[in-house]
Amino acid sequence: MIGIGYTLGRYLSLRFIQTIGAVFLTVFGLIYMIDLVELIRRAGEGVQVRTLTLARLSFFRAPMIAEQVMPFAVLFGSIAAFLTLSRKLELVIARASGVSVWQFGFPPVMVALAMGLLAMMAYNPVAVALKQRAEELETRIFARQLDQGNRNRFIRQLSVDGSSIIRAGQGTADGSTLAQVTVFVFDRAGILLERVEADTATLQRGFWRLENARILTVGIEPQAADVYLLATNLTRDEVRQALGSSENVSFWRLPATIRQLELAGLDATRYRLRHQGLLARPFLLIAMVIIAASVSLRFFRFGGVAKLVLGGVAAGFVLYISTQIAEDLGANGLLSAPIAAWFPAIIGSLLGTLVLLHQEDG
Repeated sequence: MIGIGYTLGRYLSLRFIQTIGAVFLTVFGLIYMIDLVELIRRAGEGVQVRTLTLARLSFFRAPMIAEQVMPFAVLFGSIAAFLTLSRKLELVIARASGVSVWQFGFPPVMVALAMGLLAMMAYNPVAVALKQRAEELETRIFARQLDQGNRNRFIRQLSVDGSSIIRAGQGTADGSTLAQVTVFVFDRAGILLERVEADTATLQRGFWRLENARILTVGIEPQAADVYLLATNLTRDEVRQALGSSENVSFWRLPATIRQLELAGLDATRYRLRHQGLLARPFLLIAMVIIAASVSLRFFRFGGVAKLVLGGVAAGFVLYISTQIAEDLGANGLLSAPIAAWFPAIIGSLLGTLVLLHQEDG
């Protein structure tokens, strides 16, 4: 453990694992209870379902929500662990024996790295699988099709006749049917031929079947058609992925999904951003540990610990918000996916390290 010995390194690692784990489990429990209460409230509006079934549904939904707050669990757990070590004078003894902040800070950084890798490679696939089961169970319980937030989502497709852009107001969970559909049809030269508005669009093999269509063509009066057929090269899975959330695809399936969408001529920006965000997750957790160390190593007898901790919590929130803003910029094409995913974690780590350097070496 870089000059501090196996015993001390193991002790520090276990302390941080226990503290961070306790904070994460507490947050998970709160998320589960709040979600369960909300489901019970929804079920009370005329839906006959057992409480045990709702409890199972909430348990399936909680892991994906808890994944979003994992950086805060690492931040608060690391602050608590550092403060406990400092309050019990264990850090004072370590420093008196010649151990620097970089040496006793190495074990928690390795813990954060291991947790990030575990969250990326194991926790995320499990959370995605449970979320999919939750969506299926929720559909059966509340007897409705999930639109998955697909309002005004666009699909670009290629076919033997040219290209077209489909705007869908809603869609079923399996991607087979779209509602509130508007289609812009282009020829092979990219010239707009017509605009088609329809109540629904059902995906068949090799074509879309549009019901109650209204066809608008330049220079021609609008025409109505009970059925309008539009050629397509898309499959049901590709439509579901284009309309659905990138959170519904696990870490291990993201590369194949990105390639599949790009070959189909669909926009894979959200999936590339999701993939890069998961790859950067271990470094974001490391940044949280470094921020925690920069505000938690002051000796209690010097005072001002509460202000430093509050500043660290604020810095963690700012880093998390910066991550969300960068993801939004990346999703809108203003930043490349790697920059949007990695920049906040790198900057947070560098700023935290700068503060530690100032505290240790002046």
